Amino acid sequence: MDAVSKQALRILKLFGNTTAKSVVATVGAEQEYFLVDKKTYDKRKDLIFTGRTLFGAAPVKGQELEDHYFGVIKQRVSDYMKDLDKHLWALGVSSKTKHNEVAPAQHECAPIFESANLAADHNQLMMEMMKKVALEHDMVCLLHEKPFAGVNGSGKHDNWALSTDDGQNLLNPGDSPMENAQFLTFLVAIIKAVDEYADLLRLSVATAGNDHRLGANEAPPAIISIFLGEELNDVINALVAGTNVEAKHAQFDIGVTSLPKFPKDTTDRNRTSPFAFTGNKFEFRMVGSSDSIAPANVVLNTIVAESFKEIADELEGSEDMQMAVHDMIKKLFTDHHRVVFNGNGYSDEWVAEAERRGLPNIKSMVEAVGSLVKPETVKMFEGFGVFTEAELKSRAEIKYEAYSKAINIEAKTMIDMAGKEIIPAIISYTTELANSVLSVKEAGADASVQADILTEVSGYLKEMKAASAKLAETVATAATFEGKAQAEYFRDTVKVAMDELRAPVDKAEMIVDKEFWPFPSYSELLFEV
Repeated sequence: MDAVSKQALRILKLFGNTTAKSVVATVGAEQEYFLVDKKTYDKRKDLIFTGRTLFGAAPVKGQELEDHYFGVIKQRVSDYMKDLDKHLWALGVSSKTKHNEVAPAQHECAPIFESANLAADHNQLMMEMMKKVALEHDMVCLLHEKPFAGVNGSGKHDNWALSTDDGQNLLNPGDSPMENAQFLTFLVAIIKAVDEYADLLRLSVATAGNDHRLGANEAPPAIISIFLGEELNDVINALVAGTNVEAKHAQFDIGVTSLPKFPKDTTDRNRTSPFAFTGNKFEFRMVGSSDSIAPANVVLNTIVAESFKEIADELEGSEDMQMAVHDMIKKLFTDHHRVVFNGNGYSDEWVAEAERRGLPNIKSMVEAVGSLVKPETVKMFEGFGVFTEAELKSRAEIKYEAYSKAINIEAKTMIDMAGKEIIPAIISYTTELANSVLSVKEAGADASVQADILTEVSGYLKEMKAASAKLAETVATAATFEGKAQAEYFRDTVKVAMDELRAPVDKAEMIVDKEFWPFPSYSELLFEV
């Protein structure tokens, strides 16, 4: 916070602002979450121990109709939201926005913008109160990034901006961005920072839970890019080409005279951009729902501070300020325009295009951690007095350990559920089915249907028994590794074995009689609140 303020003030003074005494990074963190019934939750060991479902066949109805997103908030949930607001207001947390989200049982809560430090503390309080108040309403609040396979996961959009203590938003482009050199200077500095430290930004949101969410056609892809919108992109292209561009004020024309025209929002609404300019702020959409927003904003503030410093160093020594600013903006836009992308971040074409541009595609937390201890990262953090090399190395070590522990608990929970609940339940079901086959045959009727089902379910039973044994073996082997090597083993071997166990279980769930299945289904979890 101090670093970005000090360096931003240097640039402001070059543009004639002598009244500002500080620049504050402000943040508004949108918090997504799921609500499930407490009685249903208590019957699922995976939710209790890991925060997500490790087994579960897809429900017959998911989010395809988007009726939950656009529908009325259920009374039980609305009562919870109102009660939550009262608790948060009492703690000084300025909770304001609340609405349904895309997936069934998914919702969002968001506060008013405030200083990034306060926002980080208040988001921690918000998460604690969300869980506490939910219990008072006989519900459980799930903050895991991917509680349910096949439906949207949860994140929190980190809305970040810079404001002076005399009331100026440094990311406000004004009516004519082309003529707003100060805004363009701050904009290009941020683009430069994001391009140069894309891997570090990716690391700042890396958790075992968020690995399930990023790039899953519901959240930003793991490739860091910046959305600027049509208007700003035209300004950039004109600056690079040395031409002029007229300010656009796009409007929706309804097509009937009885309804008025109204301004068209030029900011990003398709939600495929990880780092999008949204009118007067940037929205960093990659932060996971259970994570603290502190790491993301520590990284964001520090990399932007370095970018501001390099620009201020160059401009302070210039003889012709106006020409120096123009040349610098043009050069930096040209050098770092590769990170700007306004298209569909979910498309396969973008993955190929990003690779051609040389943008990193870091798909897992384990792969991301290394950026924390790169020489340039250490130099930057030490230069601003944020972290020492020892502190960064310790954080990297802890992140590897946290990943390994998270996957280890999930794997052991799967083994426990398979061995003590699922396999015994299926044995009971197949035993009854086998007795049915014998009884029907003795009665002289055709028992081929029952026999076919028995054969199919018995096949799944055999698969899951073998997969459970294999998973137990990989977990035992994982204990022989340490640090990064252990985390890589959990990612590359244990997680694969977990998927192999889940597959036959989920198939069997679609066949086994409901009265035999040992825990609530996705349909019960997602639609009972």
